[in-house]
Amino acid sequence: MSCSAKSQTLQSWIAAQQASVIDWQRHLTAIPALGPENGGTGELAKARYLEGVLESLGSVDIVRVDAQDARVPDGIRPNIVARIEGTSSRRLWLLGHMDVVPPGEAQAWKTDPWTLQVDGDRLIGRGVEDNQQAIVSMLLVAKALRATGVTPDLGLGMLFVSDEECGSRYGMEYVIRERPDLFGPDDLIVVPDMGVEDSSIIEVAEKGSVWVKVTVAGRQCHASTPEEGRNALVAAADMILHVKDVQARFAATDPLFDSPSTFVPTRHEENVPNINTLPGKDVFYVDCRILPCYTCQQVLDAFAEAFGEIARRHGVDVTVEAYRTQPPAPVTPVDSPVVRRLSAAVSRVLGVTPRHLGIGGMTVAAVFREQGFNAVGWATLGGTMHQPNEESRISRAIGDARVFAEMLFEA
Repeated sequence: MSCSAKSQTLQSWIAAQQASVIDWQRHLTAIPALGPENGGTGELAKARYLEGVLESLGSVDIVRVDAQDARVPDGIRPNIVARIEGTSSRRLWLLGHMDVVPPGEAQAWKTDPWTLQVDGDRLIGRGVEDNQQAIVSMLLVAKALRATGVTPDLGLGMLFVSDEECGSRYGMEYVIRERPDLFGPDDLIVVPDMGVEDSSIIEVAEKGSVWVKVTVAGRQCHASTPEEGRNALVAAADMILHVKDVQARFAATDPLFDSPSTFVPTRHEENVPNINTLPGKDVFYVDCRILPCYTCQQVLDAFAEAFGEIARRHGVDVTVEAYRTQPPAPVTPVDSPVVRRLSAAVSRVLGVTPRHLGIGGMTVAAVFREQGFNAVGWATLGGTMHQPNEESRISRAIGDARVFAEMLFEA
């Protein structure tokens, strides 16, 4: 059987798997895989379910690379590596993350976020798009290989990792540090964790990120005698209003990115618990996404200088520190094998000619790039991740799986 015929066999089989998509999504959605930072117990229950699915396919090599984490009941954050051999030693790696974010405001949901809702082609529930659609697409390819008996040119490697939503310390960063031997220099790596509705974007670069923590220290006193204190909240508010001025110092553009560096005030910690006390301490955070031409230290230095001047005007002290940093990773060249092969597969299967772009969000593709691997991000997504009433499409999971199946064969 020719490569073209093998690919078509897989794609035809995948195209008829609507019931499998619904079944897997239903089970995955019912398992709230929240990390401890988000008040959850981790991903172990979801990992055990996925191991059961993989074992049911037969002849899949399954390895666990678990990270120790005393904050969760079982003490581990699971990471699953599953492999199906091809005729070549090269492998196509696909990655999905098991953890999800909390639902947020309950009243914003029309239905229970942990119970899958099926409305024609639409699937609604927490995690269905981020990142269960990727997980389901990966499983479809694996199930198709085993159901049809087709042996691909490239082997299929699947990674189901923990902790993506909170930094990947216990997920992909741990896996690549502990098991670098899993990945070969000629392997292709696709992370289906970013994309647009028309499938037209292949992500080849990501901005770096700096989560800046700002602590303002004044002097607490009774609110009726403000002259006896130094209001840390007022000083912090003044600093927040000047974040845009710091951002203006980082105005460079890059043709790979649709936007320049962005600086956004986000989280604010509670200060005093009562209304009639002037706060002596205030803490807030700024999420900064920076183009590759800048460094994380440049951002921290700029905030320290600007906020130091504001602090002096208010008679308070300020500390600027990095809560988390992720320097910009190397760019995956647009002429690299993974980009060329994925572009061709998207064009042949979906009839779309994709373009290459850098993004402001963070995916685990950056973890691979930092280790010298040319990884890309691609999927067909509607952009509802982290929102109430998050939704996916059965047809998108099937279409993405067909593209991945096409990539397994030499042109």
